[in-house]
Amino acid sequence: MRILVVTDTYPPDINGVAKSLQTLSEGLAKRGHAVEVVTTLEAFGQELGLPRHVMSSMPLPGYETLRMGFASRREMGILLDSFRPEVLYVATETPLGIAAIRAAAKRHLPVVSGFHTNFQSYLEDYHFPGMETVASSILRSIHNATARTLTPSQETASMLTQWGIRNVGVLGRGVDTDLFNPKRRNPELRRSWGADAATPVAICVGRIAAEKNLQLAIRAFEALRNHEPRARLVLVGDGPRLETMRREHPKAIYAGTRAGTDLAEHYASADVFLFPSITETFGNVVLEAMASGLGVLAFDYAAARLLINDGESGWLVPFGDEDAFVNRTQAIATQWKDTTLRQVARNSACHHGWSRVIEQFEHELAMASPTPA
Repeated sequence: MRILVVTDTYPPDINGVAKSLQTLSEGLAKRGHAVEVVTTLEAFGQELGLPRHVMSSMPLPGYETLRMGFASRREMGILLDSFRPEVLYVATETPLGIAAIRAAAKRHLPVVSGFHTNFQSYLEDYHFPGMETVASSILRSIHNATARTLTPSQETASMLTQWGIRNVGVLGRGVDTDLFNPKRRNPELRRSWGADAATPVAICVGRIAAEKNLQLAIRAFEALRNHEPRARLVLVGDGPRLETMRREHPKAIYAGTRAGTDLAEHYASADVFLFPSITETFGNVVLEAMASGLGVLAFDYAAARLLINDGESGWLVPFGDEDAFVNRTQAIATQWKDTTLRQVARNSACHHGWSRVIEQFEHELAMASPTPA
C-alpha cells in the first residue's frame, strides 16, 4: 500500500504520541509499504527516517512545545496528487487533519483517523471549563467523515462511541523491551540522586504540565516519605509548569528531557513509578516503566487496567480517587524492593511488543483501502 500519515506531532518531538506514530509508520515501511508523513517539524540527525512534508504550524496557547498544524485543502490536494496514496491515516483533529480529510474526500480516497489525545479534558486544565460538549460535537463531525477511528484503549473507545462517533476500533500500544530493561539500572545515576541501594526512588516521566496532575504525585511522594524519610522523587520531562514546580517543590530532582538509552537508564535506576494522570488515552509510560522492572502506582484505567494486577505487578486505585492514590503509598513502602513484583511487572510488559500492533494497524488500513493488500 501507499500510505500517508498526517500528524501534528512526530519526532523530533518527544512525547508518547510522536514516538508511537513513528514506530507504527516505520513498522509499516519495514513490511514493504510506501509511507510518507505530513507533520509540523523538520527532521534532523537520527530522525531523518521516512519522507516527510512539513506544514505551517503555531504553538498551542500556553503550551509552547505543542503545535497546531495548518494546511489548505488545495495544499493537501497537491500533495495527494503527487504521492498518490491508497489510504490516509490522520492522527490529528486540527486544521491540518481537517484539510487532509477534505482533500481525500474530493479524490475518493479512504481515511482512517486516530484519536490519540484527550484535548477536551485539557480544556478544563487550561481554564476553558464546560467545553467538553462543544469539543465532542466538533470531534464527532471530524471523525465521522472518516471510514474508521482508532484509539489506544477500550475506555476511550467507549467514550467516543457515546459521543456518537461511528466505527471505533482499539489499536493498542507496544514497548521496546530491549531498550526499556532492568539491566540498564545505573548505580552512579542513583548516587547522583543521593540514593543508595536502601533508598527508594520514585519517578515520574512526561510533560510537566497541568493535565498530568503532578500535584497528586507530590502528595503521594510526601506520604511515602512519612514511611521512608530517605526517599527521592525524580521528575523527567519539560513543560509549561516546570519553573513553577521547581519553585514550589525544590527538593524534587528535575532531570529534564531524556530520550533513548538515557531515558531507559532513568527508568531502570528508579524503584517506583507514580502515574497520577487521568487524561490519557493509553499511557505509554506505564508500559515503559513496567518493562524497566518498576512497580507502578496508577488509577484503574487505560494501560494500567490492561497491564497491572493490583498488589502483584503494581498498585491500582479507583479512577479519580486521589485520597486512595495517596494512601496506597503504604503498600509501596513495604513492597518497593519486592523483586517478585518487579519481575511480574516486567513479564506483563513483555507480552506487549510492537509487532502485533503494527500488524493490526496494517490490517486496519488495508480494510479501508479499495485495494486491500
